[in-house]
Amino acid sequence: MKIFCLFSILLLIMPHLSLADGFERERNQMVRTQIQARGVSDKATLDAMRNVPRHLYVPFAQRRNAYQDRPLPIGYGQTISQPYIVAYMTEIIQPRPDHKVLEIGTGSGYQAAVLAEIVDQVYTIEIVRPLGAQAREKLNAQYNNVHVKIADGYHGWEEHAPFDAIVVTAAAEYIPPPLVEQLKAGGRMIIPVGSPFQMQHLMLVEKHEDGRITTRSLMPVRFVPFERAD
Repeated sequence: MKIFCLFSILLLIMPHLSLADGFERERNQMVRTQIQARGVSDKATLDAMRNVPRHLYVPFAQRRNAYQDRPLPIGYGQTISQPYIVAYMTEIIQPRPDHKVLEIGTGSGYQAAVLAEIVDQVYTIEIVRPLGAQAREKLNAQYNNVHVKIADGYHGWEEHAPFDAIVVTAAAEYIPPPLVEQLKAGGRMIIPVGSPFQMQHLMLVEKHEDGRITTRSLMPVRFVPFERAD
């Protein structure tokens, strides 16, 4: 009887174990073929991309596509970025364990989760209330170093500034001055800049120790528009 019961329990849990193992294999393959193969080499970034279960940050109907090399819809006209872009933007800000990072455009919470694996504190802002509420619930269940605010990200999060780095995950027509102001001296901001629904440029903004601001175009990209409050 005990053997039968044990066999029954194994039958119940094995599908879940194989599903989890399948996602782990897909994550490792994603990192190896989509991210490392394209030149991302920062160990902390690669570890974070391996650790965060991307399938939990997409709608259930999209889970089978979670580790594919493309963005996915998450509702409300928003998307979760292509894994390579998430990794590239993470690496380019040069995150460190003692950093405090601001993210504009929480979306499903995936980029915030990746950052939370690396840095001390993540402050993330989402203007679409249902998305922000869902992301807050999900992130709070997994991390104690992520803070979600539902607001217009243009104004940043002044009370917690300055930030060591800022990651913007929606395309603005210009770089918002409040975000530049909230960037710490020596800090980096990564932001897509350009017209909505057209090819944009991923820009690196650096605030030097003497206060100088320099910008550099890194690559062409296509992001959803930076939404503003009415």
